[in-house]
Amino acid sequence: MWSELDLEGGIRYAIVAVFIVGVRERNPGAMVNAVFSFSGTYVPNILERASGIEFRPWQRVYVGTAMFLHAMGMLGPYDDVWGWDHVTHTLSSSIVSGATFVSAKRRGKEPLPVVFGSIITLGVFWEILEYLIHATADRLGMEPILVFYSKQDTLLDFVFNLVGALLVALFGNRYLANLYESEN
Repeated sequence: MWSELDLEGGIRYAIVAVFIVGVRERNPGAMVNAVFSFSGTYVPNILERASGIEFRPWQRVYVGTAMFLHAMGMLGPYDDVWGWDHVTHTLSSSIVSGATFVSAKRRGKEPLPVVFGSIITLGVFWEILEYLIHATADRLGMEPILVFYSKQDTLLDFVFNLVGALLVALFGNRYLANLYESEN
């Protein structure tokens, strides 16, 4: 049976492998996304030290898996595997929604309006950023690190962002309570 550290380490090694393949293929999108994804696997550690919460092993693996799938997608699955983008948007938005949910609960606020408001706002910001980065790279004749596909893709991204938020709305109290309940 793999331990939590083995799984976390394995995910990080896999992300490093994505970076190396990105370097070999001269794929800046894969390289940049691997760096951000690798960094993202350390967010639970940072939050534990900063706030005194303790992530469960499955929560760490969930975050790491989302990071890996996003980085890996830049090597081709976003273009070649139907639904890859939908899965990564659902996972990423559930992590953002989960963080928002936990933050609201820790402050004694009703989390659902904050969760849905933040995921819609951040989704709009992300899609604009994605479009601007792609358009700028095109103008400069560079390989974009983020790809804008179409208006339909953007709409589907919003739908799957909301799926992630809905999952947190439905299951946040059950699966995230360890991150907001006090031990008193």
